[in-house]
Order: sequence, then structure tokens, then C-alpha cells
Amino acid sequence: MHHHPSRAAVIAGLVLTAVGASIPASALVQPTSAATPTSPARVVNARWGGHCTYDRLVIDVQGGTPSVSVSRVNTLRYDPSGRKVPLTGNYFLSIRLSPAVAHNNAGASVYSGPRLVKIPLYKLKGLALTGDFEGVVSFGTAFQTKPTWKVTKLHSPERVVVDFSHVNRCA
Repeated sequence: MHHHPSRAAVIAGLVLTAVGASIPASALVQPTSAATPTSPARVVNARWGGHCTYDRLVIDVQGGTPSVSVSRVNTLRYDPSGRKVPLTGNYFLSIRLSPAVAHNNAGASVYSGPRLVKIPLYKLKGLALTGDFEGVVSFGTAFQTKPTWKVTKLHSPERVVVDFSHVNRCA
């Protein structure tokens, strides 16, 4: 003779399992947005163009726009190795995007843009992908004359824009 638990006991067990007293309610709701801090933006390309009063650097990202910091540095270095970046110039900027990655979950690069390039624009003279490390993707830029810049985030498609102003060369 087989013993079958009563239907009420089975239902009570399922209800107790579903409630899961040890699981916080916040863990049951998964964010759907790819722009959450737990899901870094993916940096996929960098491109540039010259305009009458500024040179523009565009960094294409997927999955939301990360925070961006731009700072003057004396020397461009690769992160994390610390090796010097071989770009010539008198002034250098480090552009850091975070949280961001330039690789997929398997570790393969998703960045298809230039890794080290001289640029013949009025202001912007060089660009290097200097890091993809610990949730920060960094670029270095080189200039002959002291740069001023403005950062803008644009959407659909997602991208980070850095404009480097210069004299009007179209006038």
C-alpha cells in the first residue's frame, strides 16, 4: 500500500517554497533595462570628424550610455599595464567611460574601431584605445595645442560625443 500525501499538504508545501522566507523581495524583481549599473555599456566603435569650429569624437556604445570623465594627463598610458601610448602631441586627454566594457561575456572584443591612429584634423591629432579593465573603457587623445572640450550623450543610437573647439576655419 502506497502512502500519498494529502493534496492540502502538497499545496501548503508549494506555497511555502514559493514564498521563500530567506529571499528578499528585491531579489525577485530583475531589472529589464540594460543601462543598470550591474550591466555595463559595451563600447563598440570610435569615429571622428572635422567641423568649422570643432573636431568631434564619437564613441558608439550599446546598452545605455555610461558616465564619462575627461581629464588632462601629462602622458597617455595603457591600463592596466602602464605602458606609454605612442601618440605624439603636446597635450593629452584621458577619456574614461564607466561602467563600460569593450568585450563580451566570453572575453572577446566587441570594439571594432581604431586602437591607435593618427588623425589629421585641425585640433584632434590622435586617438588610442587605452584600456578595457575592471568596468572602465578608456581612450587617450593627442593635440598639438591646448584642448577645450564638451561632452554630450546622444541616444538612438547610444553614443558619447566629445567636441574639441577651435577657431572657425571655414570663415
